[in-house]
Amino acid sequence: MKKIIFISSEDIKGSLNLELTINSGQTSQPSWFGNGNHFQELLITENQPNLINLFQDDLYGPLKIEIESKSDINPEFIIKDIRSIFDLDFNLPAFYDFLSEDPKLSPTIAFCKGLRLFKAHNNFECLISSICSANNSIIRWNRSLRAMREKWGDGYLYSTGKFYTFPSPYTILNLPEHEIEEMEQCGGEKNLEECINNLKACGVGYRGKYMKQAAELVSYNLDLDKLARLKYDDAFHHLLEIPGVGPKVADCILLYGYGKGEAFPTDVWIKRIISHLYFEGRDVPVHKIREFGQERFGEYAGYTQLYLFHYARKSGLLDKLKLFRKN
Repeated sequence: MKKIIFISSEDIKGSLNLELTINSGQTSQPSWFGNGNHFQELLITENQPNLINLFQDDLYGPLKIEIESKSDINPEFIIKDIRSIFDLDFNLPAFYDFLSEDPKLSPTIAFCKGLRLFKAHNNFECLISSICSANNSIIRWNRSLRAMREKWGDGYLYSTGKFYTFPSPYTILNLPEHEIEEMEQCGGEKNLEECINNLKACGVGYRGKYMKQAAELVSYNLDLDKLARLKYDDAFHHLLEIPGVGPKVADCILLYGYGKGEAFPTDVWIKRIISHLYFEGRDVPVHKIREFGQERFGEYAGYTQLYLFHYARKSGLLDKLKLFRKN
């Protein structure tokens, strides 16, 4: 059955650039599938799978939501999920006022109009996605996460194709990490080149070991839902106990998974951008840049990081910084 519902422009605090938000490389989840004039994704809402087709005509127009479901679902539950995923209750005009007060930040507005957090629908997928993104390109980690869905997630067939959930922690915990381990598990009945049902076959590289260790913690010790109820610092230190999760990945999880705006994910590129804008290009340690971002930008630290990185990519600043480093 299909239903069509809307979120009116009056119910969104400011603009929303749906395409920019979905394709901005945030590590909450792979990008939603673009299909002509709309985006598609499978959402599990109230334990029911639903194919969501999301349409937008302009930055300030309403969002049209087409729901395709096997069962009758209360549309209000879908609206709640969409509002959360695209952070529609965040006051974007107030954030733009904040950016406008700093001449180093104000240019980001024109390049990022309507960019919002793209928050996780599945916090375990966000954890694995963020681990997978470390020292990796956006294209590669997106491809890896989609491969994991297709190999080990639950598949549901809809009018436009088959869509998959992300596999459970227990499923990932019990997967072979690489082809040799898979061959050993099947008693040598397969040739090495036939062993494609392992994490390495999804292109995750060395990160497969960390994914399995994270899955083990979530299966037996770590309550991901509890992190949402913790204060930022407490949640941050809990995440650092997970193998493969350093400060940058922890901040990605807290920002894109839980919407904790104090998080300031800091890698070498954010370091260079902040150093260029605020420290005359001096070589400031990454942890100092992170502290600076949190102290200077406060509750807007996460959004500021998101806007600065996108601005640097689109304005040519990132290329300038790359060239500077080579020279």
